[in-house]
Amino acid sequence: MLPIDAAAHSSRWRRRHPVDKAVLGLGLTVLAVSLPPWPGSALVLLTALAVLLGPAGVPGRRLWRAYRVPLGFCVTGALTLLVRVGGPDGFVSWADDGPLRAGELLLRTSAASLGVLLFAFTTPMSDLLPRLVRAGVPAPLVDVALVTYRMSFLLLDSVRRVREAQAARLGHTTRAATWRSLGGLGATAFVRSFDRAARLQTGLAGRGYDGTLRVLVPEARVSVRFTAGSVVLLVALAVLTLVLEGPLS
Repeated sequence: MLPIDAAAHSSRWRRRHPVDKAVLGLGLTVLAVSLPPWPGSALVLLTALAVLLGPAGVPGRRLWRAYRVPLGFCVTGALTLLVRVGGPDGFVSWADDGPLRAGELLLRTSAASLGVLLFAFTTPMSDLLPRLVRAGVPAPLVDVALVTYRMSFLLLDSVRRVREAQAARLGHTTRAATWRSLGGLGATAFVRSFDRAARLQTGLAGRGYDGTLRVLVPEARVSVRFTAGSVVLLVALAVLTLVLEGPLS
């Protein structure tokens, strides 16, 4: 199990309905994209961090491990705005408003990523996917996503075991040995994935599979108080941004 999935299953908000957490987490993401970067996205970023480390109870180290990957993409995308291709100053030159635009993009994307992580760190996929059928998503699509989600952990576990076996047999001592081990790892993972898929299909057929996977979903109700509090927080952030935009710009 990935660290973010383990954190979602042990989250303080695990028993809350996904709608409650979607209103807050995805609402923060929408605000980060739609509000002015300064001070809107900055306020959203600070609010998302406060909620993640406070009420949601996400450990700071685990949050950083998950956040540093999208943050790297955010920084990479922002760096491209610092330069300009073509123009009177040469083929590649510094953009006049590059630092400003890069900072705005970095604020927007980093804040939006935290909003998505807030939802991911508190909502296991096993709680979300089965409920999508009630929201109107076709059941076959949900079944494929659910099986893919579960099979991915089995595949990752197989890859980890093969790598450990290769390392124990000195398969990573030299560069040539590492490349051979990498090729063997890919071939073994490919064969095992097809074998597990065939066994899964046989097992489902033996249990009378009729096109729908029936799984137990934890009982949860939409909390009117939690949802209303989330909406109030989102509205307050939007109003505060409009109030501070003039003096801070």
